[in-house]
Amino acid sequence: MPKGTHDAIEDRRNEDVLIYVNGEFLPRNEAKISVFDSGYLVGDGVWEGIRLHHGKLVFIEKHLDRLWQSAKVIGINLPFSRKELMETIFETLRKNDMHDGVHLRVMVTRGIKKTPSQDPRLTISGPNLVIIAEHKIASSETKKRGITLFTSSFRRGSPDYLDPRLNCHSKLHEVQALIQAIEAGADEALMLDIHGFVATCNSTNFFMIKDGEVWTSTGQYCMNGITRGNVIAVCEANGIVCRQKNFSLFDIYGADEAFVTGTFGGLTPVIKIDGKSVGDGQSGDLTQKISDLYEALIVQETK
Repeated sequence: MPKGTHDAIEDRRNEDVLIYVNGEFLPRNEAKISVFDSGYLVGDGVWEGIRLHHGKLVFIEKHLDRLWQSAKVIGINLPFSRKELMETIFETLRKNDMHDGVHLRVMVTRGIKKTPSQDPRLTISGPNLVIIAEHKIASSETKKRGITLFTSSFRRGSPDYLDPRLNCHSKLHEVQALIQAIEAGADEALMLDIHGFVATCNSTNFFMIKDGEVWTSTGQYCMNGITRGNVIAVCEANGIVCRQKNFSLFDIYGADEAFVTGTFGGLTPVIKIDGKSVGDGQSGDLTQKISDLYEALIVQETK
């Protein structure tokens, strides 16, 4: 089992989940999409990861805002309304008798191509919509132990060729970074921006703590994660200084604490970076306090 922020408690119910594929609900091993799908051929699509907590979709409006903006950025005209997508998501949950502790992946691709090609004019269908809902709870062992990072040589790019804020299917860049980290013996990858400042991780956002201040990147060269934004907000609301700024490996090697954020795992402590212990090598008090504040926000949002 991989050890990282997507480490989940095994749940055998997932073997029998029904997957939504363009209006049909199919058993997991029968849920298929054409090999001519734009997402399969060239990574042409957008997606969102969403949590279900006590029957409610956490921060759903923010997720829908990002999905619609991402689709607009790459020129996909979504053939359904926000209300219709919500109804489809909840129907997927009802079909699977899901009420809590669920993670959903909503994926939209440009559609089926006439022939393998990048050219969107060769798309012969409307967009494909797939929704995968799984019983999925983050491993408490991972949160307690923390994760290790390795700084990848693969950089987060400039927004003039693939904006890092775009939540698209084209994730090969991040996969390469993660492979490099795994081969170096770490759990996940830390990635720098084009100027050499710390940007983000391969699938989560990075935060460090120094002298009681929380630092994260400017947001120009990373996915502006919804959990990232909520952590910044809860810090500001509770008198914790949180700075969005440029900082380098020099700074993080001297950090007192560090953590990463993501929709699935929430806050996960970072205990080692490039073989160097962060602080005393375990989750710190301020990280735990911010994690508690974030979980309280989820409770408040899902009342």
